Amino acid sequence: MSDLDILTKVPDIDYREAAVEINELEFQKVIESRRSVRVFKEDPLPEKIMRRCLSNALLAPNSSNLQPWGFYWVRDPAKKSELARICMGQSAAKTAPELVVCVAKTNNWKNIQKQMIESFDKKGGVPKGAYTYYQKIVPLAYNQGPLGLFGIVKKILFFFQGLTKVTPREPTSYNDMRVWAHKTTALACENLMLSLRAYGFDSCPMEGHDSKRVKDLLGLGKGDEICMIISAGKRAENGIYSERVRMPEDQFIFEV
Repeated sequence: MSDLDILTKVPDIDYREAAVEINELEFQKVIESRRSVRVFKEDPLPEKIMRRCLSNALLAPNSSNLQPWGFYWVRDPAKKSELARICMGQSAAKTAPELVVCVAKTNNWKNIQKQMIESFDKKGGVPKGAYTYYQKIVPLAYNQGPLGLFGIVKKILFFFQGLTKVTPREPTSYNDMRVWAHKTTALACENLMLSLRAYGFDSCPMEGHDSKRVKDLLGLGKGDEICMIISAGKRAENGIYSERVRMPEDQFIFEV
């Protein structure tokens, strides 16, 4: 049996999960009413709702279920004030009742890989292919080695292999790992923002910040990168500066 069977073969398992009924009109309202709010009211955002929205963020799809993210809910008043300053003093940061720093973690995959295997051991009955995937394929795919040397070797091997067969080309460098972690973290960020809107609150994803000072403020380590900072609360009457502007869809949606 090939190590890649877990990717190409449907496993013989008994688990079933039915799709729940969704009110598509209400979901459309959430999508369309989510705006980047620049000014918030002073009204507090209930802790219970904030925790639920953060939990919803963690339900986002992610590569190999390696969950390379971290969400730092800044609650300490002094740190929150400093974070707003580090965010270039943006009104979206200064007026927000809540601030969350969303972090892409490029080095956390080994920890999650280990936890996944441990969860298989506890659960029992997990297909052998799943074990193989996490024990062999995940380290091969995500490990770049000291100084990125293993990544260089992979890049060369994948190039020649790709001349004759379909071959995954990434990740083979630290930059590839950055892209990988940021893509997944951004998916979770959208979950967070849509959840806030569904509960009647608003948000603003911010990139204007001093990333080094943010990392120092939170004590983040090597391999931790700021994906975005999300402010949250109730929108003020002047919180949205203009109507939404989008270019024609045919510039972005292609049927091939």
